[in-house]
Amino acid sequence: MHENREISCTSCSKEQDRSAKAINRTADMHVQEKSDCAVVPVNLSNKEAQASAESGEGRAQTKENIVQSHKLPTQSGKGLSQGLRGVRQAARERKQERFTALLHHLNIGLLRDSFYALKRQASPGIDGVTWQEYETGLEDRLTDLLSRVHRGVYRAQPSRRVYIPKADGRQRPLGVAALEDKIVQQAVVTILNQIYEVDFKGFSYGFRPGRSPHQALDALAVGIQWKRVNWVLDADIRGFFDNMNHEWTMKFIEHRVADRRILRLIQKWLKAGVSEDGQWSETKLGTPQGAVVSPLLANVYLHHVFDLWVEAWRKKIAKGDVIVVRYADDLVLGFQYRTEAERFLREFRERLAKFGLELHADKTRLIEFGRFAARDRKQRGEGKPETFMFLGFTHYCGQRNSNGAFIVWRITAKRRMAAKLKAIKAELQRRKHHRTTEVGAWLRKVVLGYYQYHAVPGNSTQLRIFARRVCWLWRTVLVRAVNVLRWGGIDSIHS
Repeated sequence: MHENREISCTSCSKEQDRSAKAINRTADMHVQEKSDCAVVPVNLSNKEAQASAESGEGRAQTKENIVQSHKLPTQSGKGLSQGLRGVRQAARERKQERFTALLHHLNIGLLRDSFYALKRQASPGIDGVTWQEYETGLEDRLTDLLSRVHRGVYRAQPSRRVYIPKADGRQRPLGVAALEDKIVQQAVVTILNQIYEVDFKGFSYGFRPGRSPHQALDALAVGIQWKRVNWVLDADIRGFFDNMNHEWTMKFIEHRVADRRILRLIQKWLKAGVSEDGQWSETKLGTPQGAVVSPLLANVYLHHVFDLWVEAWRKKIAKGDVIVVRYADDLVLGFQYRTEAERFLREFRERLAKFGLELHADKTRLIEFGRFAARDRKQRGEGKPETFMFLGFTHYCGQRNSNGAFIVWRITAKRRMAAKLKAIKAELQRRKHHRTTEVGAWLRKVVLGYYQYHAVPGNSTQLRIFARRVCWLWRTVLVRAVNVLRWGGIDSIHS
């Protein structure tokens, strides 16, 4: 193993560095570094000769390839240092290598950018410290935090357990990390993203910089419409975040990361435990949903458990067309042949079992779905094709109004809309004594945010239904509170 060292070119004068920081908050980040690494197994290549219709699954071109800039985009949209740019370049050029020196990229500038990338109104963790409180005396706090991280005396705190309602009425457990843990996790994620964004497959969309649920939805629709898809496997991994094996997680990370200090930080977060009602409990499995680092760990886990494996399966075993779209632990696959779909499902169950995972029996379905599904089912007297849900939308087989061509229509899932309306009703009840203009402004933001996600082709009817029900809810609350209708505020929703 060759140890890699990166050499910073910052000035030796502290006064010069301080003056640079006064002009640019990230002045000490923009230094050139160099890296050498060691060897890990090569990832399997993508299946060749994919038709252009499946390009929706392909990897989006990274900004650094098309923008002449000394910075790279991060999750927060800020620039990266030249050192991190070197990490990404090394990861791209030498895919068999492990990085042995990464922690020195975690500097005061990266911590500062990580702090400002956090949600300012997020609930505090077990420490009770809010974003606004931490901003007071920020530079001194970050300097102390950086010192503790590099001296190895930083200690991760337990996550505070909270529960949020799910669309099906159950409660989803979340882990709210302490603010300093969030900052360090965000910084480490920014560093590791330079490696893993090179490695991750094009059909993986969840919680990745520059990728969105809408891209996953569009890739799925394009794949079903233009490839020879007759069967769809809608797969859901049961309690994935709660059942990630810690040993396997670390082994997967070690395929690319050999910096023991970074690995120890990840181990600290995995072993920090959970605090619920003042009682600490150890976490032997899983990673808290809600932690900044959890989405990256989940993607690395499934990259090795699923992505590499399904890519090899599609290349070596499948005879017909196979499309894949993954958003975190939500998976949808399309198959040309039913026999291959059934074989894949059997082998996928066996694959997951090796890593302590299993498919949710009630949420995993293989259905007849595609261009010829309606015709074939009608001939057999079986009725319309079944539907499936993905990322909050119900997908069903349809036809274009203009020429009758096959199309995948998407509408907001009924239980997703019902859950949103229920949450709005509860919040309106809480705000019923607030000024009408204030409630109207808040409600307008909620509705616009809902529109931004759910406004997809073919879903206009559901959006109109949602708007009418929101107006009715507000009217009902106003009538009960003051027995007076104030439609002027309600009209602001549509303005």
